Amino acid sequence: MHPDSDHMPPQFAQRFLLWFLRNDLAEEVLGDLEEKFYDQLEEKSSFRAKLNYWFQVFHYLRPFAIRKSKSIYLNHYAMFQSYFKIGWRNLSRQKMYSSIKIGGFAIGIAACLLIALFIHQELSYDRYFPNGDRIYRVFREATFNEYSGKGAFFPSPFAATLQEDYPEIELAGSYNQVPLFGAGSNEVRRADKPESSHEDNIVFADQSLLDIFHVPFLYGNPANALSEPNTIVITKSKADKYFPDEGPLGKILILNNDASKQYTVTGVVSDFPVTSHFRYDFLISLTGKEFYPGEMTNWRNDNYFTYILVREGTDVAALEQKLSAMIENYFLPPRIEAGQAEDIAWVKSMSFGLQPVQDIYLNIDEISDNLNHGDIRYILLFGAIAIIILLIACMNFINLSTARSANRAREVGIRKVVGSQRGSLIKQFLTESFIFSFFSFAIGIALAALLLPYFNLLFAKSLVFPWNEWWWISGLIAGPLLTGLLAGFYPAFYLSSFKPIKVLKGNVSQGGRRSGSKTSSMRNALVIFQFTISIILIVSTLIIDRQMYYILNKKLGFDKDQILLLQGTHTLADKINTFKNELLRLPHVSSASISGYLPVEGEGVNRNNGGWTKEGMNPEEAVSGQQWSVDPNYVKTMGLNIVQGRDFSALMPSDSQAVIINKSLAKALNFEDPIGKQIANYLGEWTVIGVVEDFHFESLKKEIRPLGMYIRPSLNTVAVKINTTTTDMAAMIQSVTTLWNEFSPNQSIRYTFLDQGYAQMYDDVRRIGSIFKIFAILAIIVACLGLFALSSFMIEQRGKEISIRLVLGASINNIFILLTRNFLKLVLIALIFAIPIAWYMMQRWLEDYKYRIHINWNVFLLAGLMAALIAILTISYQSIRAALMNPVDSLRSE
Repeated sequence: MHPDSDHMPPQFAQRFLLWFLRNDLAEEVLGDLEEKFYDQLEEKSSFRAKLNYWFQVFHYLRPFAIRKSKSIYLNHYAMFQSYFKIGWRNLSRQKMYSSIKIGGFAIGIAACLLIALFIHQELSYDRYFPNGDRIYRVFREATFNEYSGKGAFFPSPFAATLQEDYPEIELAGSYNQVPLFGAGSNEVRRADKPESSHEDNIVFADQSLLDIFHVPFLYGNPANALSEPNTIVITKSKADKYFPDEGPLGKILILNNDASKQYTVTGVVSDFPVTSHFRYDFLISLTGKEFYPGEMTNWRNDNYFTYILVREGTDVAALEQKLSAMIENYFLPPRIEAGQAEDIAWVKSMSFGLQPVQDIYLNIDEISDNLNHGDIRYILLFGAIAIIILLIACMNFINLSTARSANRAREVGIRKVVGSQRGSLIKQFLTESFIFSFFSFAIGIALAALLLPYFNLLFAKSLVFPWNEWWWISGLIAGPLLTGLLAGFYPAFYLSSFKPIKVLKGNVSQGGRRSGSKTSSMRNALVIFQFTISIILIVSTLIIDRQMYYILNKKLGFDKDQILLLQGTHTLADKINTFKNELLRLPHVSSASISGYLPVEGEGVNRNNGGWTKEGMNPEEAVSGQQWSVDPNYVKTMGLNIVQGRDFSALMPSDSQAVIINKSLAKALNFEDPIGKQIANYLGEWTVIGVVEDFHFESLKKEIRPLGMYIRPSLNTVAVKINTTTTDMAAMIQSVTTLWNEFSPNQSIRYTFLDQGYAQMYDDVRRIGSIFKIFAILAIIVACLGLFALSSFMIEQRGKEISIRLVLGASINNIFILLTRNFLKLVLIALIFAIPIAWYMMQRWLEDYKYRIHINWNVFLLAGLMAALIAILTISYQSIRAALMNPVDSLRSE
């Protein structure tokens, strides 16, 4: 039926099953397993079927199914029963140490499970496409003067031309997400309803993109859903929202209360997975769509992402090289014809690349695309932290097991004398380790489930436990075994190595103190490692907090406080200026401005980069900079500081051709006195009337770039400057809302504050800081659990010594210093190791910021003091208790 070995049950699993299974069950069990195997083979992969076969084999490792014909199997079973009973008794007898072992393990396991979910999701982006190994996004790399970078935006005709010119390309498709053209955020309503709802995930796409991604349709024809003009495909969640309990096909949706923008629903698709970089709820057809006259044949404006599906067997590297012909054939001619020297130089430096769709989310190639991305560095960092926390928990187990070696030494000696082999002792101690590991995993899973909602909130994710996934179940089965083996391997071999004659003579003393310095040195090394990690995490948290404070309190060059941003105001169309004037009549409104160009980055914020030149300047030497459309009140509303010249004036018609520049642009153009000078961009020539102090309009990770502002319409946001003496902000917002409802009664007001938008730019920094705090706390808790138990045991073993010192007149302070001194030495050594590692890590992290703090020595001093204080608090209870004990109780047996 299935002649090749890949489609047959695993032979070794069959032999293993027959080795232990009762003869009377063998035939029936083999038949059942074989039937299940072939059923799984038809439904799933060969690997899944074989994995399940092994799982079923192990399922029969139970007393009723094991052969009873040979006493050796019964002896083995009885032996393991004995191991389990002894391990359980030891766990029950030593409640404090058992709780610390299991608790520390559970914390480490919970951290590992949560981070494993995060890493799995981050690495699984865009891996659900049926032809994912053949889907690529086209990008280009170019150099222009001092600027060099990669981008993914291309002209409108680019995708169709690729498919026509290159037979290796089976399909080529594109989409437009540029907010200026109506993508991104819009107000949406049914044609038969007056109320609009705000929607963020709107995109213009062509039919080929649906075919490339193989988007699953629930309603409509996937072959032509976007092949006609003014058609739209929506996701199931939006279909349920706008057309509940009725068929959505053929229904009409209107954008931004504009009756000329009516779109017919031609398809409903499944919601895109959370692990997709392409997650849109409304896909509007690009067929016949021109966002400006001549756009469909224009090779000089770049607004589209382009994806291709290559044919089977295509040499992708060779195709990348062949794409360079597009430059001479399509990109250069229109620029030469227009005499755009700066564009010609830029295009000649250009080269093309193909990025696998699975690589887009993590964006290791650092391609500029305005999408949300993950960061492979954080994946590696969090994975390393989770492993380290688990290792610290394992080290606690090893430390406590070896420290309490004398308590088991006599047991080992007696068992060896009566005939136990070292192998059976190793099995005994490993069994105990597996018992600890099992309980730790059970508690760790429960703890992870409890913490998952907070973890999702912290990471801004929507993770769930994949109980139906084979890799998750396999991990939960293999996890306790591997961690039990990892944690119990050294103690098992160490404890089983004791010589019975020496043990019974008392040469292996309590705590192993006379067993040589090797074990003690190892325990000290493990404590040093634990506190080294803890100090590194403390230092990292302190530096991230300081950088965050610096970011939020730095002078930015504009006033971000008490500026209310009204969003989606482009729907007011020609009423927007009237609305602005009415706003100025409200009490406590000192200024208002209409512009989508804001000094923060974020959703719906416009940016426009281009070249600036001055008179007599070679166009190929044009200065790359931002070009913003603002209104006459922009500078006043944003609180920009004019250092030369004047502000715009609505009373001066000549200001329609005026420009205000920042100091960086003045410097780049080599202007000593720029006022009155002529500069030019692709829109024409402008007269410089003012210079503003440089202000941060991008993240502090970036240097302030050249910028020019001129009066042009940009309607999607109205910024309202509120008088700083206003005390009742709620009443102020209510007044604005009332006015908004008069102008747009069927559209809910949307607003935020500029300082909130600025803070949101650094959500990733805030999130990383919070994550480091949590991991630092976890690492410290686990390390302190081990330190507490270790100090408790060491004090217990030095009980007689402490009693003698007390009899001889030692004070409580003397005893306390005696017992804490050694541990503080270990913390000091850990600090010495942690300083260079933490300094290097955080120096690398701060390199991402052009504007950053400097790492001072006091942060390491503070971290060291915190670690020392934590260590003292951890061991102080036991130390003080030992110093206050009655020496008679300890010396009575002497």
